[in-house]
Amino acid sequence: DRSDVHAWQYYVHYLKMNRRMDSWMTDESFDLTTVVVESDKGEKDAKGKANKRKLEDAHVDGHEDMDPHQIAEHEEFTKVKNISRIELGKYQCDTWYFSPFPEEYNDTDLLYFCEFTLQFFKRKEQLQRHLRKVEMRHPPGDEIYRHESLSMFEVDGKKEKIFCQNLCYLAKLFLDHKTLYYDVDLFLFYILCEVDERGCHIVGYFSKEKSSEEGYNLACILTLPSYQRKGYGKFLISFSYELSKKEGKIGTPERPLSDLGAVSYNSYWTRVLLNVIKDTEGTISIRELSELTCIKTDDIISTLQKLQLIQYQRGQHVISAAPELIDQCLKSAGSEGKKVYPEKLIWTPYNAEKEYTAYRG
Repeated sequence: DRSDVHAWQYYVHYLKMNRRMDSWMTDESFDLTTVVVESDKGEKDAKGKANKRKLEDAHVDGHEDMDPHQIAEHEEFTKVKNISRIELGKYQCDTWYFSPFPEEYNDTDLLYFCEFTLQFFKRKEQLQRHLRKVEMRHPPGDEIYRHESLSMFEVDGKKEKIFCQNLCYLAKLFLDHKTLYYDVDLFLFYILCEVDERGCHIVGYFSKEKSSEEGYNLACILTLPSYQRKGYGKFLISFSYELSKKEGKIGTPERPLSDLGAVSYNSYWTRVLLNVIKDTEGTISIRELSELTCIKTDDIISTLQKLQLIQYQRGQHVISAAPELIDQCLKSAGSEGKKVYPEKLIWTPYNAEKEYTAYRG
């Protein structure tokens, strides 16, 4: 009943807060006695300035590559979540952001995902019918890592296009800065799973370009909310660098990083770099650190600068760190999360030339 204002719901965004905090509320949640109303005169006199200020104050985090008008347009299009909640496997969770699902799925309260194929449904019965037909109990692609109950699968976006597009739809519900790629052909997707007697259950993933001129070893990374704070994010970051070591290449993640991604990367870089420095007798250069860890020199310098463990002397960067200071910084960096065992990785780097030859043939 539209006349019953108490039945209305309002979409609420909190100023200066990340948009994952946005939510629908009824009027019972508001204390209207605290509302401050600006005068009409102030609004009229400052109209031009207000519009300019709105552009300047637009949410920039994760959109550094956009100009203010593009950011404002992006925020207008994506400001209201179109899917409220999802069910994936045994977990239900609230979504954080808008994701450009096909129009018929807009304004869905609960969207059901098959955890093996990532197909999505508006009704539970549809999912149940689908599951009765599904024989595969793991992501498509090759299993390249298995240790105890953790498994990693490599999925080629060109070979498994629908699965990878559905993964992008899912990821966008929890990543504000992610650009949705319909053309997934150029990417490889690395899916982390927990394994039990029922199958392989998706925990998170990262993607990387098959061939990156900029040297990126990771394009997008996500740990699903139900599995966060368990060390899986650091596992995925560590795994991306293990692949770089296998390739014999220096790597760095594609920018911009999300706020949560930046925290995880800074923790990983701090822990890896300081452990190498701590275990090294004598001096070690930035270049040697990069060669040992496959971390880009720019990332090494910025990390050590934040820790105040590097100085610029006579035209070069010099690492200056007392053992007790290193220990203090390592303690602040937190745990290493789930550990990657390189000897469990069975993987051959992607060969673009081989695929091109097969395409031409």
